Amino acid sequence: MIKGDVVLIGCGFVADLYMRSFQTFPGIRILGAYDHAPARLQRFCDYWDLPRFASLSDCLAALPQGGVALNLTNPSAHFVVNKAILDAGHHCYSEKPLALEMTEAKVLYDLAQARGLMLSSAPCSVLGEAAQTLAQAVRDKVAGPVRLIYAELDDGFIPQAPLEDWKSESGAPWPFEDEFQVGCTLEHAGYYLSWLIAMFGTVRRVVAASAEVLPDKRGVADTAPDFSVATLFFEAGPVVRLTCSIAAPHDHQIRVVGDKGVLVVKQAWHNGAAVRFHRRFRLRRRLIDSPLGRRQRLREVTPPKVGRRGAASMNFALGVAEMLAALVDDRGCRLSNEFALHLNEVTLAIQNAGETSGACTMTSRCPPMATVGWPA
Repeated sequence: MIKGDVVLIGCGFVADLYMRSFQTFPGIRILGAYDHAPARLQRFCDYWDLPRFASLSDCLAALPQGGVALNLTNPSAHFVVNKAILDAGHHCYSEKPLALEMTEAKVLYDLAQARGLMLSSAPCSVLGEAAQTLAQAVRDKVAGPVRLIYAELDDGFIPQAPLEDWKSESGAPWPFEDEFQVGCTLEHAGYYLSWLIAMFGTVRRVVAASAEVLPDKRGVADTAPDFSVATLFFEAGPVVRLTCSIAAPHDHQIRVVGDKGVLVVKQAWHNGAAVRFHRRFRLRRRLIDSPLGRRQRLREVTPPKVGRRGAASMNFALGVAEMLAALVDDRGCRLSNEFALHLNEVTLAIQNAGETSGACTMTSRCPPMATVGWPA
């Protein structure tokens, strides 16, 4: 059983998803929560029966050494809160992005390295069954040598959705203003980028473009690009095309093209999504990828799953659980400091591409993710 102590900072929409996920890890203790908005803090803590901290410093002081501080604040506060966590001598798990500027992300990385602390960043779906099964199939060359990958993170025409009606379990509204100001690339690209970096390691070069194709999003000012497309050149892997948008029809599939056929996952936000191999064959004068894919199964023990909550069926606690397990096992965390920094750099390169940035060479590096099973 994975054990350890956690404090939670930020009690907005996503905090309920974490709390529901932590119920799959009964050995993890949530010591309490802090939020700068007193009413939101009280509502959240009353709902989950948690102690409330009066300040960020009180929250961090209550966490024993060897615990994890979980940063669920708005993206604009991520750098300041993450730095405060590291300054206090605690391991840090941050919601995405790690920081809005690479100079800030590098400060956090250097501080964590100097103090021997773990610095991990969401998303953690890379630790889920679907991502791990796909990685295993790639390692086993089920589809043969991988030549090309298409990854899609299109969410539909989101500004026309009933956003005001989207509320979390404890009643927190979905922060659509923040989502529009931060942009779908920073919010969503990491779901497949983390899978890809875990499988293939360092992205050597990014050639991307981004744009705002929906200029009026519920009257929210200073909105970020709502469409991006990137070609990723891995140092030791295939070429990847990654697309993000909140305008194109919903499509969350990833297709891994190899010499023998195609590996397909259709649901990025479902930890238990099927991974299927569609074998390529010749039928008379035609070349066909079989429409009936053979489901792949994970050899390792699968991590715990949660039921569907809104748009996702993801265990949000997997990242924190992995950090605590790494501490107990005295091993490196799969969501390493290098992983968090590289993921942030690649994501920002895509987000900030605009129309004219062209190619961008990455300065950070990250090895592929080690294979570690979950406790039985």
